[in-house]
Amino acid sequence: MMEMLCKAVGLCLVTAAAATLLKRDEPVFALLLTLAAALTGGALLLSAASDAMAMGEELIALTGLSPALFLPLLKVIAAALITRVASALCADAGQSALARMTETAGAFCALGCAMPLVHAVVDLIRGWL
Repeated sequence: MMEMLCKAVGLCLVTAAAATLLKRDEPVFALLLTLAAALTGGALLLSAASDAMAMGEELIALTGLSPALFLPLLKVIAAALITRVASALCADAGQSALARMTETAGAFCALGCAMPLVHAVVDLIRGWL
């Protein structure tokens, strides 16, 4: 896990330095380099995501709860991560309005993904009444 983190951080630091140098003369290439590094970093994180999924499956087995309760949580986490990266890329491109819109869209998406959990809580409360 630490090896993956070191690779991702190293990639980001090298890319940030290179993009800073390119930004003055070739802003388009700087943005494309940043986007490529973000995609590569995301690919590096897939192993961490598979570890988290395995842990989630183990928790589901231990608790005996329905996997349907954990799926919305995973969707909300994915929406948050995707939104954060996309918003940062928009901000780096100088498009702050698009960055804010991306964050707003991510919030609504996360809210929509969480609705099954809200319904489960409401059903639980109805069962108590």
